[in-house]
Parts: sequence; structure tokens; C-alpha cells
Amino acid sequence: MPLSPAAIAACADFIADLRQRRNGHRPPIESIPAAFRPETLEDAYTVQDSARPLIAARGRGAPVGWKIGSTSPPMQAALGIPFPCGGTLYAGTVHQAHATMQRADYSKPGLECEIAVRLAADLPARPGGYDRANVLPAVAAVMTSVELVEWRFVDFKQAGVPSLVADDFFSCGCVLGAEHPASVLAGDANIAGRFTVDGDIVAAGNARDILGHPLNSLAWLANHSAARGTPLRKGDIITLGSIVAALRLEKPGKVEASFDGLGAVTIDVV
Repeated sequence: MPLSPAAIAACADFIADLRQRRNGHRPPIESIPAAFRPETLEDAYTVQDSARPLIAARGRGAPVGWKIGSTSPPMQAALGIPFPCGGTLYAGTVHQAHATMQRADYSKPGLECEIAVRLAADLPARPGGYDRANVLPAVAAVMTSVELVEWRFVDFKQAGVPSLVADDFFSCGCVLGAEHPASVLAGDANIAGRFTVDGDIVAAGNARDILGHPLNSLAWLANHSAARGTPLRKGDIITLGSIVAALRLEKPGKVEASFDGLGAVTIDVV
């Protein structure tokens, strides 16, 4: 049964509050309370929409774009979710080139090695929808990115996909690298990438692992967002999904994500 408007509002407030909690104050939760827990993806995205202005007002800053998760075989296997899911990026959680991550500030922190884009044009609803060819002209820049993620549920598989989507699908920020022209993605996107920790490679993959091509991920989000009445806009930053399973942060170290030809970004985990 769909959630009522009152339940949507209650869940949005709960999610916004959850985003403010820090590990020293509140541990991960078991689940969203049953009285307003979303059971469908439609309700989950409606909760996400309703929570967005609350999260922004409570310290995260204005929405500046989107994250896409579960777009590569390693991530889909790790999550047990065989399809993409979207979330929101906020200005206060987007960093340039480098960031420091305090593990104590997060329930269960992690990092993901990603390709990101910045849009040069809106992507409104389009007859026939979008594919990788017709989203390319809307891309202004391509970047290496690390997404900062957090497991805010004790057991995310038990929590369920709608709850994860309502809570922006693990998102808590990103680090963006230097911008490169959209032509980087004009071909088959055979771009090797990797994570290093203290100089040692710990995971590697390829941009093609993102739904077969990173622009397929962007096209998915463009179609999804337009169908929901929240089309992608010029200037949006979009992280397209990790090429490797999320890196769990068990101890301090310097983490670097890099892609051939796109450069690197770094995070000091303390």
C-alpha cells in the first residue's frame, strides 16, 4: 500500500535527522520505523524528494547534483541489487581534488572509485528517451571521483532497497578531480582505473564496467529523473557509479583513486 502524504513527510523528517547523526552520538539503525517505512521504489524516491530540502536546510547545503549506485558487476554483486539506484549530492559534501575523512564521523564509512560528469545543458523529457549517444552533447566535463559512502543501517540488505533509496543510497559526498573534455567518453570508454591505499593498488577496474559505458549510467538517470518530473539540469554534478566494490575503511591511510588520462583524487582517512 502506498505511503500517505503524512507518512511521506514523517519519513522525510526521519531521514533528514538520520543524516545529521554521527557515530559518536548515535549508532547505525536497524530500520526505518514501520509506520512510515517505504516498501516500493516509487515511495522511496518520493521520500527522497521530500527529504531533500530538509537535508539541505539542516546543514548539507543546496543540492548540486546526483549520485548513481549499483552500476557495475562488482557493486551489484556486493549489494545484491541488479539495477541502478539514484541519490542526491549536496554542496556542503562536495570536495575538490582532496579531502580528509574522519572515520569517527561516520557510522560505517567507505569509498567508491568513480567517473563523474558535469552537465552543460538540461536533459528534459525526450521522445524515445536518452541513450549514451544523445546524452554526450550535454556533458561539459568528465572527472575522476571518489564517492564517500556510509552504511547508516546495521544490515543494509535487511533494511531493503526502498529504505536505502529513501536515504540517498549510502551517499554522503564526493571528491572531484580535474575536469576533462566530454570527448574522453566519445569512444568505448576503455579507461582503466584503480584504488591505492598508501601507494599500493587494492582494487582495479575499467570505466566500461559502469553499465557497459559510463554514459549508459547517465542516460539511465536522465530517463529516470525526467519520468519523475525532476529532470537533470545544466551544472549538475553526477557521479556515475563505482568500478569496484566499496572500500571499507578499517584504519587510517591515504587513499587515491585514478583513471588513465583523467588524473587522481586523494582522501586522507584519519
